[in-house]
Amino acid sequence: MIITESMGIMDYSLLDSGAGEKLERFGDYTLIRPCSQAIWSKDASKAELWKNAHASFNRKQGLNWQGRDRLPSNWVIQINSVHMKLSTTDFGHIGIFPETIQLWDAIQAKIKTANAKRTQPLKFLNLFAYSGGATMAAAHAGAHCCHVDASKGMVQWARDNAEINGLSEHPIRWIVDDVNKFLQREIRRGHRYDGILLDPPSFGRGKSGELYKIEHAMLETIDNVKRVLSDPFAFVYLTSHTPGLTPTVLSNLLKKMGKNGNITSGEMLLISTDTDSTQAQTLNIPNGTWACLDNV
Repeated sequence: MIITESMGIMDYSLLDSGAGEKLERFGDYTLIRPCSQAIWSKDASKAELWKNAHASFNRKQGLNWQGRDRLPSNWVIQINSVHMKLSTTDFGHIGIFPETIQLWDAIQAKIKTANAKRTQPLKFLNLFAYSGGATMAAAHAGAHCCHVDASKGMVQWARDNAEINGLSEHPIRWIVDDVNKFLQREIRRGHRYDGILLDPPSFGRGKSGELYKIEHAMLETIDNVKRVLSDPFAFVYLTSHTPGLTPTVLSNLLKKMGKNGNITSGEMLLISTDTDSTQAQTLNIPNGTWACLDNV
């Protein structure tokens, strides 16, 4: 299935949160999932929304879905120009981290600005790339992309998203590998990238079982990223879901790269986009941090 590009459509919204949970809309389906940040109370006026959710996931006694059978095996949502295939996983993930949506928009804007000044399309590198939302956004903006993740299954999921987005023939390299090993090879080969996004996990495993612990591996990753940046480069985004890695910490890591450019930072947020007046008081939820070294 291929869906044509369209702008201004948002098939995601945060409907409510509280008591350690969040209620989200993904297209035609509403899901309840854990949210440790939501220490406030739920909105009493939205009790029916919670009651009528299609499915819920919790970790109270293991990893448990309730109502999973009421969901299709997979479905597609649209976020502006990007289409994403969603499916429930045993760990509660569904193939998208909605807090990164604003990041996709920012990356698209930077790529379009940079490409307007260039004779060759911007080369975009997406590290720890998951199901490829940022890769799809960058490709739609005209970048040539390289998508790297240690999980073969997630790279295949991203390739499925590329097909859904009509990008099967777009210049995208699909790499299943440990990020630092991949970067070291690219350094030796002299390959360079104009825009880079990296979202390192707190803890992960590489393609061959390599251990990635952010407090030990991050500095090596940052150094490798510095060495594969083109001169001049366009941007580097660093994001994190690791507690303690504040916007200031991420900014300091980018400063240590020793590259000229403007550094900005902030929180990634889950936000409501529904226009119904009953949703006007929905509270935004911080869910990660970001920093950007911008040279566009």
